[in-house]
Amino acid sequence: AVFLSQFPSLAKEVLHGNEQVASLLLVVFSIGIGIGSLLCEVLSRRHVEIGLVPLGAIGMSVFSIDLYFASRSLPASEIMGLATFLSQSQHWRVMIDLALLSLFAGLYSVPMYALIQMRSQPTHRARIIAANNILNALFMIGSSLIAGALLGAGFTVPQIFLFTGLANAVVAFYIFMLVPEYLLRFVAWVSSRFVYRFKVQGDQHLPTTGAAILACNHVSFIDAVLLMAASPRPIYFVMDHRIFRVPVLGWLFRLAKAIPIAPYKEDPATYDAAFERAAQVLRDGDLLAIFPEGGITKDGQLQEFKGGIMKIIERAREEGVEAPVIPMALINLWGSYFSRIEKGGAMVRPFRRGFYSRVGLNVGAPIAARDVQPATLREQVARLL
Repeated sequence: AVFLSQFPSLAKEVLHGNEQVASLLLVVFSIGIGIGSLLCEVLSRRHVEIGLVPLGAIGMSVFSIDLYFASRSLPASEIMGLATFLSQSQHWRVMIDLALLSLFAGLYSVPMYALIQMRSQPTHRARIIAANNILNALFMIGSSLIAGALLGAGFTVPQIFLFTGLANAVVAFYIFMLVPEYLLRFVAWVSSRFVYRFKVQGDQHLPTTGAAILACNHVSFIDAVLLMAASPRPIYFVMDHRIFRVPVLGWLFRLAKAIPIAPYKEDPATYDAAFERAAQVLRDGDLLAIFPEGGITKDGQLQEFKGGIMKIIERAREEGVEAPVIPMALINLWGSYFSRIEKGGAMVRPFRRGFYSRVGLNVGAPIAARDVQPATLREQVARLL
């Protein structure tokens, strides 16, 4: 709204263009939004990918700020027509900034609207969308008033763009800390699209609603991130408490509200709290992920499954929840930077298998809670490898 309201002033007072130049800016802006919206379909891969929201926010801030530097010192001239405007190379940077700014705006807004529709109850969806439109209109009015106040205070149009870009960065950072799911999905999206070539098979077995337990082999420190990338729904992980000490990954898992667990002999309070929290997750109808081996493999082989999953099922049953168990198997991660291939250690040799290596996740059919046993569950996971 701020940019659209300032286009006439930008075209006339900053770029020294006529009405045709102002129209060109609107066309460039509109095309950028359209391309960004279409890119969402390509980058999302069949589901609502809110990991694109932080990417969109970053892009909007970067190109808003660059627009300030591109337009602040343009030389004064007579009012130009469209042909003269396009013949000057310094104007192309302005148009590229506008195009990319609007492209990232499309990446930002489309997943947000899709998320509202996906997570709202059908009986309330129309009212929620209407309320969202009202809020958007109010914020558009508010942003126009702020832009007017800044102009009254002596700000130039490029300075307003700079202010908007910086304010967007601050607000986005606050929102992503307040609702970390966006940032977590962004990390998972980047990891599964650019660090690895990640392919999921059998994702139709992942439930779109209701509680379920995801049981997966544990090959590397990045397993949880890849599982997040595979599921359009948030996942709560039960993880060894020691992984929370790993730099960056520990912060990431705390942000994801992962559930730390320790052996009963080592920390009885953490042990009991983990099962109570796991039962609460299932009671709330969410997805719970567990690595039944109890730790990351040190030899690349599937280890014996421990009995913790049975205790989770029993605690959930006490709460009246019969959550199905979905076997999963991560493949081709052994030998990667995040696996313990270096004499039992991990993260020793970056890109030891090269960059953008192929990894995958195979998802099996759900198993009823009453039919689950550690040995049979291990057999199911082994078949998926």
